Amino acid sequence: MLDIIIKNFNELTTQELYNLLQLRSEVFVVEQDCVYQDIDGKDQKAHHILGYKDDKLVAYTRIFKPGYYFDESSIGRVVVQQNTRKFKYGYAIMKASIEAIKSHYNERIIRISAQTYLKQFYNNLEFYEVGEEYLEDGIPHINMIKS
Repeated sequence: MLDIIIKNFNELTTQELYNLLQLRSEVFVVEQDCVYQDIDGKDQKAHHILGYKDDKLVAYTRIFKPGYYFDESSIGRVVVQQNTRKFKYGYAIMKASIEAIKSHYNERIIRISAQTYLKQFYNNLEFYEVGEEYLEDGIPHINMIKS
């Protein structure tokens, strides 16, 4: 079970910010071998969902209210540390993120830009594909909606 902490940007400690940027870089840049601009100026508008196991950040997302990223509320930068994925922390952090959107923004419709290979994972969370697959930073993605 993950310990979940939800904070807006200004509430993050320097160490928390460092840890989440390190985890994002570890997975999205190094593991996925993708050179892209992770620090995109949107973190300041997001709520950050931090998932800890034994005081170590192992899972993370950021959520947005409608209009900040997409027209709908959204979840992005979904990441789980590679050696902890077998514990299904992806489901735990996503469920916490969905609940945070309901409680913080009073929204139920959520749009994500999902890496296509994770489509089944998101289908299991009741997200469904909309539109065509596209490349984002050289990786196939698909828009998905949960309503």
